[in-house]
Amino acid sequence: QVQLVESGGGLVQPGGSLRLSCAASGSIFSIYVGGWYRQAPGKQRELVATITNTGNTNYADSLKGRFTISRDNAKNTMYLQMNSLKPEDTAVYYCNRAQSGVNYWGKGTLVTVSS
Repeated sequence: QVQLVESGGGLVQPGGSLRLSCAASGSIFSIYVGGWYRQAPGKQRELVATITNTGNTNYADSLKGRFTISRDNAKNTMYLQMNSLKPEDTAVYYCNRAQSGVNYWGKGTLVTVSS
C-alpha cells in the first residue's frame, strides 16, 4: 500500500503563490508517474499536471506557464508550484501516484483564492 499526504493548501489572494507538497510513504518505488488533479465545487475532477520518473511533464493547457510540477525522489515528495493564482483556481487539489499498475490518491488539500 501507498499513502499520500498533501499539504500546503490554504487561503491566498489573487495573484499570489502557493506550493503544494505530496509526501509518499509505504510500498513506494522510484518508477512511477505522479500527478496533481483538482476538483472545484460542483465540477468534475480535472488534470492539473503529471510528471514521469524521467522528469517529463504534462500540463493542462489552461495552466501552462503558471503551474510547475516537480518531484524529489530522495524525499519521496512531489510538488506543485502555483503562481499568479486566480479565483477560478479555487479547488481541492489531489495528488496521484501511478505505480505498478495501481493508482493511489491522497485525501486532498483545499486551495482558496480570494481577496
